[in-house]
Amino acid sequence: MPPDTITVRYFAGARAAAGVHEDHAPAGLSLDDLATSLAARHGQRLATVLKAASFLVDGVACHDRQAPLPNGATVDVLPPFAGG
Repeated sequence: MPPDTITVRYFAGARAAAGVHEDHAPAGLSLDDLATSLAARHGQRLATVLKAASFLVDGVACHDRQAPLPNGATVDVLPPFAGG
């Protein structure tokens, strides 16, 4: 992984919408900025999924979408699942 980056892992419908299982992005972006960047990279289908998705940062639910993402972090993109 290049320096000063984060890893983004897609699950379920997010993976299908992105067309890849993993991405990398610059560290320091907020979740909102990351979502904008990923939508620009992968298109409207992923943008729609990201609006409803939950995000885990290093395995912990992240609710502050403006906090900068630290270098080396792993962000899991979890779309809504059936029944929940």
